[in-house]
Amino acid sequence: MMQFGIPCSADAEFERWWRADGEWVEAPNVRRGGNSGVQRVTDASGRCLYVKRQTGHLYRTVRHPFGRPTVLREATALQALSALDIPVPVLDYCGARRDTGQWAAVLVTRALDGHQSLDRWYAEPRDEALRKTVLDELARLLARMHRAHWQHGCLYAKHIFVRERPQAELPNVALLDLEKARLRLSASRASKHDLAQLSRHRAPMPDQDWRTFLASYEAAHRKLGMRP
Repeated sequence: MMQFGIPCSADAEFERWWRADGEWVEAPNVRRGGNSGVQRVTDASGRCLYVKRQTGHLYRTVRHPFGRPTVLREATALQALSALDIPVPVLDYCGARRDTGQWAAVLVTRALDGHQSLDRWYAEPRDEALRKTVLDELARLLARMHRAHWQHGCLYAKHIFVRERPQAELPNVALLDLEKARLRLSASRASKHDLAQLSRHRAPMPDQDWRTFLASYEAAHRKLGMRP
C-alpha cells in the first residue's frame, strides 16, 4: 500500500473509498491503457465528495519510466496550488496500491459548493462589469500559478469554476481537473501552453472577453514583476 498527501489508515481507508457508492458523474472509461471514473458521494456528515477511482491509469516520466498512478500527480498539484493560495478542491484522501502487477488508485476531493463551470456560467446573460471582474480574478490566479512554474495542462472553460458572491466581495474562481498539471522549467513555458489551450477551449467566451482576459493577465504579470 502506498499513501500520499494526507494521513490515512492503510488498507481499511483505501477499501472504504474504493467501495464507496454514489452517482456516476464521469462513467468509467478506458484511457492510457487503464480506466478511470468519478462518483459523487455523500459522507456521514452530509458533505458532498467526489471519488475518482482508477485502475492501470498511469503517467510516465524519467523518474517513473514504468508508470505511476495519475491521481498521485493530481494530489501533488492540489496541495501545491492550495499552498499558493489558488482555489482548488480540498483533498480529503489519496491512496494507491499495486496488486498482481496492476495499480489501483483513489482520489477523494470535496465539492466546490455554489460553483459552476465557466462555460455554464456564460450560458446565462452577464453584464460586462461582472464578466470583467471574473476574468480579472481568473487572470490573477493563473499568473500566480504560472509564476510558480505550474502548468495546468488541461485548461478548458469546463475546468474553470465560478462562484458569485455579494457585491462587496470578489467572485471566487477555482481550478479543477489537475490530472495533467506539472511543473515546467520556466514560467513562460507554463504560460504559453495553458493560454494556447484555453484559447482553443474557451467557448462560449466571446472574443471581446478573451481580449479583456489577456489584458488582465498581462497586467497581473507586470504586477508580479515578470513577463507573460
